[in-house]
Amino acid sequence: MAGSLNKVMLIGNLGADPEVRNLPNGGKVVNLSIATSENWKDKSTGEKKEKTEWHRVVVFNENLVKVIEQYLHKGDKVYLEGQIQTRKWTDQSGVEKFSTEVVLNAFNSVMTMLQTKGDGGGGAGSPAPRDQRPASAPASHSGADDDIPF
Repeated sequence: MAGSLNKVMLIGNLGADPEVRNLPNGGKVVNLSIATSENWKDKSTGEKKEKTEWHRVVVFNENLVKVIEQYLHKGDKVYLEGQIQTRKWTDQSGVEKFSTEVVLNAFNSVMTMLQTKGDGGGGAGSPAPRDQRPASAPASHSGADDDIPF
């Protein structure tokens, strides 16, 4: 086998609105917080259980940044493909910190909107751009997403 593979695929919901920042070179970067959840029924008690994992996602792909800025909001369901990367930095008090993130670069990255708040719940429609949506657009979700805490 030649080489190795660093590929992450996630289907989850945005835990907050996308955070868009301008880069010194004139480009933009988006930070996302994605929640993936696992549900099961406890065999001994019959109690419904859920475990949620939070993923930091950083998007450098200019085309994806434009789509994310215009269409995505807290609670929207997305499919992402990227690479896992760990950054190291020193904070203001001199302590080394690490952050592991899923990174979507200009190549080998994918984002698909599966369901947005304004698309009627099916994920197949084209949602209105952010500035054309009514301020109180209802969250339309299928019953499977009702237990997500955001």
